[in-house]
Amino acid sequence: MEPILQVQNLHKKIGKKAIIRDASFAVMPGEIMGFLGPNGAGKTTTIKMILGLLKVDSGSIQIGPYDGVKDPERARSLVGGIIENPEMYGHLTGRQNLQVYANMCQGVSRERIDEVVRQVKLENRIGDKVRRYSLGMRQRLGVAQAILHRPKLLILDEPTNGLDPVGIKELRDTLRQLADEEEVGVLISSHQLAEMELMCDRVCIVDAGQIVAVRDLRAERASAGQSDQSVPTLWEVSDPQRAAELLAALFPQGEITPAAGGVQLSCSRKQRAAAVRQLCESGVEVYSVIPHRTSLEELFLETTTGSKGQIQ
Repeated sequence: MEPILQVQNLHKKIGKKAIIRDASFAVMPGEIMGFLGPNGAGKTTTIKMILGLLKVDSGSIQIGPYDGVKDPERARSLVGGIIENPEMYGHLTGRQNLQVYANMCQGVSRERIDEVVRQVKLENRIGDKVRRYSLGMRQRLGVAQAILHRPKLLILDEPTNGLDPVGIKELRDTLRQLADEEEVGVLISSHQLAEMELMCDRVCIVDAGQIVAVRDLRAERASAGQSDQSVPTLWEVSDPQRAAELLAALFPQGEITPAAGGVQLSCSRKQRAAAVRQLCESGVEVYSVIPHRTSLEELFLETTTGSKGQIQ
């Protein structure tokens, strides 16, 4: 399967400052890709170049079969986008707003408007004036507008800003449905790392204008619990001191450290099973065994510099 978006060796300077340096990444059809970075990392600049809002200094942007640098008009015909909060006419209804946009596109029928309204679950409020909409409803209306012309690539820059947990989940469900059922590729930026970990299939982290990490969350979820690699593991037990002695005898090369309610020791999946048997047979109650997995937040902090944890 070919990527719907392929960015290669992208460079951008503003004045004498290099904003983007040799950035390369891809988004596949039906994939939700998170695009993360600290303030000033170049994330929004990259998105604006993909959307044709900023000129590319060098490098290539391929959107489907079209060259986004040499043939931007046809490339953009495959893209729907929202930069932060979508702008709507508050005095018009949701349906009227969609009709205004549909009039600027070719081939958008009344039936298509009804279809996207159902997709974003606004059937009961589409006849209300937009000024009465919550922020979450405005975001979903913005998504409806962005997909009216059946784009193959959807780009959302900070769409979760200001949304409450209900609004965030509604947006997540809408994007997941678009990716799964219509194979729309989604590139989404957000400062909410926990939400990105739930929503995205992969994430790409940019820092100081460079891609510093790409993580395949979907593959990690699929293989969870099946790997036999040695990982730091937290053991919550009834007698931490006795458990440490038993584990030290079982794993003489291992480094055992105290932890809240127990001990921590790096071991593999098979070793954990043997250790649980040993502890239980020796009268130590095992309450939980929790292998540690590097969170998206930890990866972000490890791979970005000078951000102090700030996220754009």
